[in-house]
Amino acid sequence: MSNATPPTNSTSAEPPESSSPMRNSKRPKYSRFTQQELPACKPILTPRWVISAFMLVTIVFVPIGIASLFASHDVVEIVNRYDENCAPSGSRSDKVRFIQSDADKTCNRTLTVPKYMKQPIYVYYQLDNFYQNHRRYVKSRSDQQLRNRNDENDTSTCKPEDTVNGTTIVPCGLVAWSMFNDTFSFSTNNNVQLPVTKRGISWKSDREHKFGKDVFPKNFQNGSLIGGAHLNESIPLSAQEDLIVWMRTAALPTFRKLYGKIEMDLRAGDTINVIMQNNYNTYSFNGKKKLVLSTASWLGGKNNFIGIAYLAVGGLCFVLAMTFTIIYFVKPRRLGDPSYLSWNRSPGGH
Repeated sequence: MSNATPPTNSTSAEPPESSSPMRNSKRPKYSRFTQQELPACKPILTPRWVISAFMLVTIVFVPIGIASLFASHDVVEIVNRYDENCAPSGSRSDKVRFIQSDADKTCNRTLTVPKYMKQPIYVYYQLDNFYQNHRRYVKSRSDQQLRNRNDENDTSTCKPEDTVNGTTIVPCGLVAWSMFNDTFSFSTNNNVQLPVTKRGISWKSDREHKFGKDVFPKNFQNGSLIGGAHLNESIPLSAQEDLIVWMRTAALPTFRKLYGKIEMDLRAGDTINVIMQNNYNTYSFNGKKKLVLSTASWLGGKNNFIGIAYLAVGGLCFVLAMTFTIIYFVKPRRLGDPSYLSWNRSPGGH
């Protein structure tokens, strides 16, 4: 019986060719920028550095806070709410009926100067619970119309105060329509008149760029429902600063707007007689009206918040600095060797 051997192929077997091409690597090309290896400041926050930083903030913030509080303390401010006293006592509906009637709304108020007030004395009116930041209210105006005479008919955003009897209203919109219209006149107990200057009470940028010198009021407050103040149709909008001040809407429901300036000094104990016209309707929405007389410091009006905020931050940093100092001396912790950090061992990253 012979052993049979199977036939063999004379040619050697070749490896099969790959049917798919080689995949391209998604690895980005190396650069120091993509691998974040460019020179950079990498500080090591040691206890000394942290304590020094907190003490530096304390040294800077505390004096600023003290100076701010002293500046605010030097401001003399007189605040008088008059909406309740200048309307008949009774229910809310009675007050609304009174403010909407043709009755005489003249009101006399007496103010006493608590401290010496150096000119200029700023006269503000303050409104509470008036939401000038309401979306529909803020959008009800036409900046193009206010700025350019040729855009007089651009009233698409002014509804419902866009036209009256088919003619365009200038300025249009609810913001202008609801303009504050209470008036104030001042005199001392010696019957010396205190004239109120209204020149320069608005922002210069608003007068020059947002309200045109060739744009004049037209058909304003000529509808059946009167919202607020009337405007002189012979004076351009750029010169009607009461309107410009009112059109810069407030962000909060309680706000003050500048009415004018008194260019006379007032001594402590002086009595100011105020004759006002209580025309503006805040009774419909439970609003409040206040008359404010105030001086100003290098920081502005009376505002204790800035000084308190600086003192709070400075005091907190001082407490943290003292706490870390005590921990550092009482229970110190050994610091590691910075030479073992990755960017110190291989600055190139490879």
